[in-house]
Amino acid sequence: MKHKLFALLTAATFMVSCSKDFLERPDPNAPTLETYYTNAAQVDAATGLLYGAAWQPFMDRAWLSIGDIMGGTGITSGPGDYAPYMNFTVSETDAQVMRAWRSFYKVAGVSTILINAFEDRKADLGDQDFLNKGIAEAKFMRAVAYFYLTRVFKDVPIVTDPVALAAGSSFNVPRYKQADVLKFIIEDLKAAENGLPLTTPVPRLRVNAYSAKGMMSKVYLYMKDYANAKTKAWEVISSGQYDLYPDYYQMFSTAAANGNIESLFAFQWIENGDWSSANHVQTNVGPGALLDPIGAGGYSSVVPSINLLTAFEPGDLRRKSIMEHGFHRADWKNKNFPNGFTYDTLTTDNPKRSYTATRTNTAKYVVGPGDAVTKVIGVSNNMFTYVLRYADILLIYAEAVLADNASTSDATALAAFNKVRRRAGFTNDKTSITKDMILHERMIEFNFEGEFWFDVQRQGFAKAKEILEKQERGEYTTSNGVRTINHADVKGYFTSESQLFLPVPAAEVLLNPLLSQPAVNYY
Repeated sequence: MKHKLFALLTAATFMVSCSKDFLERPDPNAPTLETYYTNAAQVDAATGLLYGAAWQPFMDRAWLSIGDIMGGTGITSGPGDYAPYMNFTVSETDAQVMRAWRSFYKVAGVSTILINAFEDRKADLGDQDFLNKGIAEAKFMRAVAYFYLTRVFKDVPIVTDPVALAAGSSFNVPRYKQADVLKFIIEDLKAAENGLPLTTPVPRLRVNAYSAKGMMSKVYLYMKDYANAKTKAWEVISSGQYDLYPDYYQMFSTAAANGNIESLFAFQWIENGDWSSANHVQTNVGPGALLDPIGAGGYSSVVPSINLLTAFEPGDLRRKSIMEHGFHRADWKNKNFPNGFTYDTLTTDNPKRSYTATRTNTAKYVVGPGDAVTKVIGVSNNMFTYVLRYADILLIYAEAVLADNASTSDATALAAFNKVRRRAGFTNDKTSITKDMILHERMIEFNFEGEFWFDVQRQGFAKAKEILEKQERGEYTTSNGVRTINHADVKGYFTSESQLFLPVPAAEVLLNPLLSQPAVNYY
């Protein structure tokens, strides 16, 4: 039976979880399936919603809390939303836990509604290319949403008919075992691979078949299916469609880099002042000195950790993506910096002083007052945020070749690994690589991209504990001009395998008691 569309996704966009409060009923005045999705423009408009706003609750603070604070590449000072992620004391009532859960299920739910709507439309219109592409694109997005869900929460519900769920009286959906969730993800990505176009023009604003192949390689690596991870990563590499963006720091500092040759998939934002559809990373990580007078700065809520700062090798050009004393941007001007912004940790002129727990700020996704392409309105801007880059594919390939071996000198693995390092300014190619070397490279390459925690997590509890307990999560203190470290670590906090994942939100368990029960098989 045909059902009304969800006001062409205006209602569906608000479907954020399996909670009754967040599921919308069909609008009786909405266009029907008989009158809509008859051309590519209409389908593209619907799937376009999945590239940005639906992800914003996660991107606000949960993204950094999970990916960088838990991973040890970032720290926060004092109490607040970020603090529990420093010492792995996150509870089921934590606000970021709920925001992440809702954001992922919003994307998964809207994607599923679109998949089902497009499939229904095919029954009337036949096997139309634009409908097949729409289905493939929505399956890619659903796969990414579930990949986040299972990495953050492990065993999670899979919902393939949210409309029926909304129409029913029961929201009791069980959690499914992570292995089955990962299988479901792979099935969606295979469908996306087969249904998406092989190429997209640069700037790349839409995913293509190689985006699906690349995401598959990442999922296979997480599953420790090294053979398939290697195959899919190599398909991307050998396609010749992607390359490393020449300037690492510039890639994160201007919207001119949006959709660049390195980007396989990115969340897309517009600078309209609307919190739900704009990039607000600058607000959370930027230095306060940039705030006056146009709101281009931030609150330094998450700053680079000493663990990250001390991990950079001498001469690594990627360190330019961190603001330290002397960092200068001649084009970032405001009333306090008429000749350009200078990151100054020593001045006594408070409006010009940048002084954080580690005397640094990340420069990633900090765009200052903007440029000819980068638009800033208040605290919002139009810089895309990367989800999957070609550098990731190269390092996935190297790790997949290594597999469970102690080291590898395979020429293709070394070529991929050293290509990433050459962009960073290194000319002394490695002749052998180990798992620790790859993890170190990933920590540096993807710092402040919401990523490194998942690299730590997939090592398993024993190795994760070893990595985390070596990290310095403290702050710098200065007395009489002498800087010392007020040491902090996770010893005594990270003690259980269950801490590799976050708890299911309490509000969801209250609504659906099955979420507190052991996971079951989906297949």
